[in-house]
Amino acid sequence: MKTLGLLGGMSWESTAVYYRLLNQGVSRRLGGLHSAPLRIASVDFAPVAQWQSAGQWAAAAQHLGALGSGLWRAGAQGLVLATNTMHKVADTIEAAAGLPLLHIADATGAAIRAAGLSRVGLLGTRFTMEDSTIVIDRLRQRSGLEVLVPPAADRARVHAVIYDELCRGVVSEASRQAFLGVIDRLAARGAQGVILGCTEISLLLDPARHAFPLFDSTALHAEAAVAWMLDEPTPTDRKPT
Repeated sequence: MKTLGLLGGMSWESTAVYYRLLNQGVSRRLGGLHSAPLRIASVDFAPVAQWQSAGQWAAAAQHLGALGSGLWRAGAQGLVLATNTMHKVADTIEAAAGLPLLHIADATGAAIRAAGLSRVGLLGTRFTMEDSTIVIDRLRQRSGLEVLVPPAADRARVHAVIYDELCRGVVSEASRQAFLGVIDRLAARGAQGVILGCTEISLLLDPARHAFPLFDSTALHAEAAVAWMLDEPTPTDRKPT
């Protein structure tokens, strides 16, 4: 197996999910006492969140890039960034770390294409929903997807639930119903499925419990990372011709 670097803590709630999924994926394939060979760097999320809010992405990139480089020195052979939002600076982190980065949008886009869908909604932080450079452009360019985002009021509610509740480990039925309402409104606009494009949303919604197609970026990213560690074939995510 190849050794994976996991750069997380953004928030630690979702990074804990990554840790579980990565180890379960390896165990499921290899059996016995096998588990995932990982190098982990987990940040204090408070200053990262402050940099996000202030638009100080360069400061966040420098901090995370240094941690990525530390993972390389510790023996990691590839890198997973356990957050959607901080993929805004994924290229900078990848260059600083000197490691190949498995991009969350590629794993998500490949799964949507495999399901035969072309128009999807996106839920995430307001940064992810409003800044197309984070994942939307990559989904469009590499997977040929049309990506819809909720209107302003829904974006504000989704963002608040993520930072005020999910990142703090709070899961409420009221927020679950609010998210399902946002999904219904995206479906009414023509979305064939919806990306759960913040790694904490999997704490709130389980795609297996819903008939409408939901694509959990956390689970899809972790599955792609397991395949990478084991040198299994994975779907390429080239732009359709």
